[in-house]
Amino acid sequence: MTGPVSFEATGEIAVITADSPPVNALGQAVRVGLMDAFQRAAGDAGIRAIVLTCAGRTFFAGADISEFDKPLTDPWLPDVVAYIESLDKPVVAALFGTALGGGLEVALACHYRVAVPGAKVGLPEVTLGILPGASGTQRMARLVGPKDALDVMISGKPVGAKEALAKGIIDQIVDGDLRAGAIAYARELLARGAGPRRISATTIDKAAWPATFFAEYRQSVAAQTRGYFAPERIIRCVEAAVNLPYAEGLEVERKLFEECKNSVHSKSMRHLFFAEREVGKVADVPRDTAKRPVAKVGIIGAGTMGGGIAMNFANAGVPVTLIEANQEGLDRGLGIVRKNYEGAVKKGRMSEADLAKRMGLLSTSLDYGALADADLVIEAVFENMALKKEVFTKLDATCKAGAILASNTSSLDVDAIAAATGRPEDVIGLHFFSPANVMVLLEIVRGAKTGKDVIATAMELAKGIRKVGVLVGNCFGFVGNRMFFPYVRESQRMLLEGMPAEYIDRIAYDWGMAMGPCAVMDLSGLDVFQKLFSEWRDKPDDPAFCRVLMALVEQGRLGQKTGAGIFRYDGRKAVPDPEVAALAASEAARLGVAPVNVSDEEIIERLFFSMINEGALILAEGIAQRPGDIDVVFANGYGFPRYRGGPMFYADTLGLQAVYAGICRYRDRYGDQYWTPAPLLEELARAGSSFAAWHAGR
Repeated sequence: MTGPVSFEATGEIAVITADSPPVNALGQAVRVGLMDAFQRAAGDAGIRAIVLTCAGRTFFAGADISEFDKPLTDPWLPDVVAYIESLDKPVVAALFGTALGGGLEVALACHYRVAVPGAKVGLPEVTLGILPGASGTQRMARLVGPKDALDVMISGKPVGAKEALAKGIIDQIVDGDLRAGAIAYARELLARGAGPRRISATTIDKAAWPATFFAEYRQSVAAQTRGYFAPERIIRCVEAAVNLPYAEGLEVERKLFEECKNSVHSKSMRHLFFAEREVGKVADVPRDTAKRPVAKVGIIGAGTMGGGIAMNFANAGVPVTLIEANQEGLDRGLGIVRKNYEGAVKKGRMSEADLAKRMGLLSTSLDYGALADADLVIEAVFENMALKKEVFTKLDATCKAGAILASNTSSLDVDAIAAATGRPEDVIGLHFFSPANVMVLLEIVRGAKTGKDVIATAMELAKGIRKVGVLVGNCFGFVGNRMFFPYVRESQRMLLEGMPAEYIDRIAYDWGMAMGPCAVMDLSGLDVFQKLFSEWRDKPDDPAFCRVLMALVEQGRLGQKTGAGIFRYDGRKAVPDPEVAALAASEAARLGVAPVNVSDEEIIERLFFSMINEGALILAEGIAQRPGDIDVVFANGYGFPRYRGGPMFYADTLGLQAVYAGICRYRDRYGDQYWTPAPLLEELARAGSSFAAWHAGR
């Protein structure tokens, strides 16, 4: 048998093995091979049992997602799993690596399942905006019960072998050689006369589940599933598993799967799936570019950001030296790190031994000389160009040749920082997002003279510390903040125009943002924005620009950290403050800003069309390599809802003609200072094209 699936008879046991690197995705060739192999086993009188496994590093890790937008090709996966289960000879799935999505659905169609101790199983389709569509919702609910099935599918999180055994998802854990263990298990089944065991033939005891179960479950997951399309359809599928015969439940699953697959939500989430895999590709930096070793890291600044950055490296087993101006700062910084780790221990996410090990990787000093042997030094001081240049001058004099010198700046000119050294080729921006030990985004800022080996090292380093690294060009704000500033600007302008902060935030939140713009500014600190804008050499010449924010800072209202900013705070709860509305009205009168009756639709358009327009400028300037890179930045660093795909994909779903027309409307009202359509956006809109098509044609 040729192709990605092989057949081998070992006495009365057939071993069917799929080998389709890198993850044995269930593409059409694999499905054909599986059908051929199982039909061969079914027709061979000498074969009494079958073992299904895979070669390489994992069992089937899922369907081939690239096929989702293509015409169906036979055999489709539901037919494959139905055929496997229908066999009269017992079938044992031998699991290792990750049996996910369609991979687990194949395993559930098998009559028995064994796994190595390190295997993980799961149904993560929800992360792509879909649901298990090859009988997974029906089989899993029957196998483990509605509650556990829903937990697995709604969270999308994989389950380890030990837990899978306890839940009944697998039947045995195999220590040692998996293939031999699976064959031995199949022979044991034959010896005790155990025939096929079909999950589809089981029913769920309705009486064991109260009539209120599904309503209560919906309520329990409402916060985590807010705005998403697929979770509700998953719940409906499990309701069908409880209330309907298997065949009718499958019909419900198939219908709702198609609804999910064809939804904008799923298309958006699949876009991000591929964008997050493409983001590591750099056109002029080949994958085989030599990387510099990073065995020891230094960090300048032990504040909240510096300590958070240090935790990333300690978590990865890399020794870190923290440098501060005084011992008090070092002690405070280490105290915050320890407190964070202790919180993880209390929640059961880390052991006391792990805490001790990670704290043991952190050393401190007041002397830059302690960084003489560091391979990478990250500056994490205040956003002040003069201060950063001073730090880099010291690093240039202290650090060894070949050390990478990185700035955690969120907006400032990396080339100007590099010019403070005699080795600009060693300098790069590594913009971590706060809190740095939690947020997964890492903007990697390429300077004009940054070495390609430094870029390659930074991209690899991001993976090593479990970050999503996105390479961006050098300009004020880079990609993320440069596009976020128009979002902030418009929310601030609407405050001047008489819109309540809580209303603006509610509309943005209901649209899908993790937090509204006013709450985000308060959380970050209004003084942080004020300091950033003070460093912005090309800041708009507009006295109304973010004027409410500036006035609040002048009053000492800096946000959550002072108990008052745009909102007042009861603990962390934001409370609308009439004083802010009065301040906004006073500033508007002084500046001649007239009240505007802003609709909900206009709030969304102004917040996001301004962002999209800036993104088009960024693409044309080459600051971002791809529209998808921008989307990855916002989905991972700014609370942008994944089901909208990021700002550039969202623009494509609306149609660029609609976005362009909206920007022109606001230009007619406000003038062209902020609302001049980006040339690339105008060009694509007039051509009836999209950002995706523009990128594909380059």
